[in-house]
Amino acid sequence: MTANASLVGFIGLGTMGAPMALNLVKSAIPLIVWNRNAAKSRPLDAAGAEVARCSDEVFARAETIFLMLGDGAAIDAVLRRSVADLGDRVLGKTIVHMGTTAPAFSLALEKDVRSAGGAYVESPVSGSRVPAQTGQLVAMLAGEPCVVDRTRPLLAPMCREAIYCGPVPSALQMKLAVNAFLLPLVTALAESMHFAARHDLNVQQLVSILDAGPMASVVSRAKAAKLANREFTVQASVASAFENCRLTAEAAREAGISSPLIDVCHALYGEALQLGVAELDMVAVLEAFEQRKKQHVHAHAGQRSPDPMRVSRGTATRRAT
Repeated sequence: MTANASLVGFIGLGTMGAPMALNLVKSAIPLIVWNRNAAKSRPLDAAGAEVARCSDEVFARAETIFLMLGDGAAIDAVLRRSVADLGDRVLGKTIVHMGTTAPAFSLALEKDVRSAGGAYVESPVSGSRVPAQTGQLVAMLAGEPCVVDRTRPLLAPMCREAIYCGPVPSALQMKLAVNAFLLPLVTALAESMHFAARHDLNVQQLVSILDAGPMASVVSRAKAAKLANREFTVQASVASAFENCRLTAEAAREAGISSPLIDVCHALYGEALQLGVAELDMVAVLEAFEQRKKQHVHAHAGQRSPDPMRVSRGTATRRAT
């Protein structure tokens, strides 16, 4: 088979990848797709995409290949990077890495792809399943400007914005900076709902107040409604949130940056994983708050809880003297 410049490849049809690829098909972009779980390719087949028999076929026929894969190990496996087959797959091709991995991984991957005769674009996205379905993702781009520019038209059906951040790995570093805001935001919403419910407040009223207030956003409105209704259908999973917390915390440590909010989120999503809600939406971190409440009640059964205001006043008095 020979490469076809008009044919675009897409590998990774998970929660985000499938709707992203569908938007390419709907925009009349000739697409060939592959996913390790073949069943996930069926909606793309029905929409008019070609379904490859194996990943080899995607690399053989497409000139630009989008990778929307869960982690570095999955990327290495698809590229056959560990068995010296990388050159056979990427020579003359453009690899667009759209997932979220460690910046150092992407930097090394760019070096390997370019050394093997390929071109490389780093393009993580901000958004979850609904923005992926509606083509409203925000892409962060890094790489050689000429390569990024020729990739931009293919991003348009998937992303409402595509912002150039500089050389690799600046796009992934920017994605982790976005995470440092997004993850505590959603976690704080879960804590707010937990607080309201434990005070027997009307959580739907809380949603209305948050929606009407100055802190409201597309994210807060969507996630607050899911929390109030305990509707945990996945848009971005607990497992994904935990991994994003880990990557962000590790990048902070490597740079000598303090990341107390991300560290707390990392712990809470880890606890949620242990409770068996990995594949539910990230708002199911609420389960971690509820489990902590149960443990607190058990640990303090029969004991009178200290008055935090009295403790703080006493501490202040001792410091003053």
